[in-house]
Formats: sequence, structure tokens, C-alpha cells
Amino acid sequence: MSTLEPLGITGIDSLHYYVSDLGRMGGFLTDKLDFAEIGRSSEEMEARGGQQSRVYRAGNVTLTVSTPVTEACRAARWLKKHPEGVGTIAFTVRDIEHTYRLLAQRGATFIHAVQDAPTADGGTIRLFSITTPFGDTTFRFMQKIDTDAPFPGFVAHDQPKGGTNRHGFDRIDHITSNFRTMRPMLLWMEHVMGFKVYWDVEFHTVDVSENATDGSGLKSVVVWDPESQVKFANNEPAAPFFKKSQINVFIEDLRGDGVQHAALTVGDIQETVRGLRKSGVEFMPTPGTYYDMLPERIQRLGIGSIDEDIEVLRELEILVDGEGDRAYMLQIFLKEQAGLFKDQEAGPFFIEIIQRKGDKGFGAGNFRALFESIERQQKAEGRI
Repeated sequence: MSTLEPLGITGIDSLHYYVSDLGRMGGFLTDKLDFAEIGRSSEEMEARGGQQSRVYRAGNVTLTVSTPVTEACRAARWLKKHPEGVGTIAFTVRDIEHTYRLLAQRGATFIHAVQDAPTADGGTIRLFSITTPFGDTTFRFMQKIDTDAPFPGFVAHDQPKGGTNRHGFDRIDHITSNFRTMRPMLLWMEHVMGFKVYWDVEFHTVDVSENATDGSGLKSVVVWDPESQVKFANNEPAAPFFKKSQINVFIEDLRGDGVQHAALTVGDIQETVRGLRKSGVEFMPTPGTYYDMLPERIQRLGIGSIDEDIEVLRELEILVDGEGDRAYMLQIFLKEQAGLFKDQEAGPFFIEIIQRKGDKGFGAGNFRALFESIERQQKAEGRI
């Protein structure tokens, strides 16, 4: 990939999620994941924009959840085309004019030019939005001046409602998206956003042989902005069995390309998973054979040893991967929202939980284990 001047991104500010049932999603975030509801959209903004929004935060993870009030709003238009899902990714930047100028030079498609909006706490948000190859998901860029508001028209609660982040969520590690073909997106991320390739892998969930009849093949490429270390993992189906690939099934479920999951970091994944299971959160299953083979795999990866008891990891169904010299990571994946809510229109988005212990990669072995788990779930539901 070519070297371009950085856009001046400082991080992912928030994900904007569109839902038909605000109470259901809000209850899941506060009751199950122990996020705090920190504020809502103002009445003026709701009247002008035609949708209600609530904002939830745990650590440095912020989720804005919106539901339609009128048929003409952005949330309503999203839900006419898609199930519930991530419709906007918001970034913070150092200098909004700098970011806008570079994107204009590189041919970005702007939804609107730079706007200055006062916030209820006396600050200002300078922002603009662009279209992307991530299906109908847009990117918003914001420079915040004397404010921490996630959007103009946000009104903070006097006291946060709901959770206290007892599960220890810290930040968004990466965002993963699925595409029927990801090359246009990769070229756009390189030539417009200025991101670089960080990691890639290709595999099938079963070893493809002459007599094989199914299996989920995929190619995955991670791109990143080295300055901010914002990372996007991206997948596409791979032949044979393209139509049976769980990547293709996701795209059919979402009714288009888009965000598959967000990975949230924690400091102690075992305690996080114990707490979430006690709260009734369901995870994608991992077969016992994974843990039977884990001691040998840890040696083969060159990790040497891990701090955790493998039998505890088996009980909690936590995955392990690494790159040698005791650098490894621990991961687990919640069920898709559709499975958690027993409603297909809740969508195929899900949350990953990750604890990094020196490893900065994405774990090709765990990638395969994840997609095998998704494939088993889709088969159980009769979707492949």
C-alpha cells in the first residue's frame, strides 16, 4: 500500500446502532453488559431528526442507539433495508479542516461539509460525514472542542443510569466487517483513508478435499491507521462453497455488506466471562476438542506457557492464540444479536471480548475457531 499523509484520526469515538426496539437494546446493554446510560437526544433534536437516541458507555466504549420516530429519519431508512445494525462509525480527529481537505483531495464522497454545532455543556463539535464501501454504514469525523458529547443535540443525564462497568470493558480494539468482495473497500481504505495492511489470512473451516460437500471459506485482511492504531478487520467468502460460506450468510442476513462485530478489550477476561454468564449472556460455543489440542497448540505457536488454567478456559470456553515468546491473547464471542434476542430482525452483529497479553495480532487459529463456531450455529438454525 502507498504512503499517504495521515488524516489526523485520534481514535474511534463511538458506534451508532439503529434498532426497532430501543428498550430491548438498552436493557441488554445496561442489565447484561453493565453499560451506563449517560444521556439522550434532546427533544429539539428528536423533533428535527425524527429519531430518539440513547447513549451507553463502559470504560472508553461508547454506543449510540437510535430508533425511528418518523418514517423519514435515518434510522427508519436503515431498518427498511436492513435488520438492526451499525449504521455509523464516528472518529475523533485533531483538526477537522485538515481531515476534510485530505479526503476531498482523495475523492471522498461527502454527505455534508464541515458543520459547527454547539453542545449542551458549552462546547462545540465540528463534524462532517462521508459515504463508504461498508454497505450503508457511513463514517463521521468530529473535532471536539471543550466537550465530550458524542453528537450535537446530546443531553447528559444528571447521573448515569444503569450499569457501573463491573465487567471491566476498556476500549474498542478493532471493528470487523464482511463483504461479498472486499477489494474495492481495501483500495478505498488505502487511497482515500490512507490505511495500511496490517495482517491477512485465508482458510476454510474444513479441509477442502475432492469429495468435500461443504465448508466456510474466507479471506481476511486487517488494515490500520498506524498513527491512531485504529484497526479494521475485513472478510470475504472464498470458493469453493461460496454460497455456503458463513460470510455470505451474514451478508444475506444483514441484506448487504456491513459491520459484523466490534472487539472490546478487558483486563481480566476470565472474570468478565464469569460475570457475563451469571448475567445470562450467551456465547458462541467452542467444542471440547479445541481444549484437548490446546497444550500442543500452545507449544507449536511458540508461546511456551500461559498463566491461565486450561480447564478453566475450557469451562468458560475462552480461546487462546499467540505469536511466540509468551505473547498471546484470549478471546470469546457473544452470540449474534438475533440469537440473543431470538429475533432474526435483531441482526447478525455481535460483540467480541479480547484480552491481549503481549500479542498484537488477530490469531489465525482463533479466526478459524470463531468461524467454525458461527458455522455450527448457522447449521443448527437451518440457515446453511
